[in-house]
Amino acid sequence: MHNYLNPERLTRPTGYTHVIKAAPGRTIYISGQIAFDRDGKVVAPGDFRAQTIYVFDNVKAALAAAGATFDHVVKITTYITDMKNAAILREVRSNYFGKNPPAGTLVEISGLVSPELLIEVEAIAVIPE
Repeated sequence: MHNYLNPERLTRPTGYTHVIKAAPGRTIYISGQIAFDRDGKVVAPGDFRAQTIYVFDNVKAALAAAGATFDHVVKITTYITDMKNAAILREVRSNYFGKNPPAGTLVEISGLVSPELLIEVEAIAVIPE
């Protein structure tokens, strides 16, 4: 489907791929997903692992609504409020992506839309034609 490349000159990636040559198809953009339930209430305040699982489940639902899966994701951007949680993020994220994780960017930020939120994830997927 997509071609996953990790050039030897670049560092060995942990949980992401440096370069993805996406197959021709329809591009899907998933807005940043946060740990809000259907009523807009924060899920698991202060619990990074629980929020991360909830967020990736939200991404999964958004992808499914567009006829896509995590296998179609070519780029993911993750915002967290404390880089000390990066190992937990990588562990949880690995449960959603197979042997070919997408290209990825991880950014530490000072805050999200609600101070109780600890993570936000946005994604780009390509569904082959």
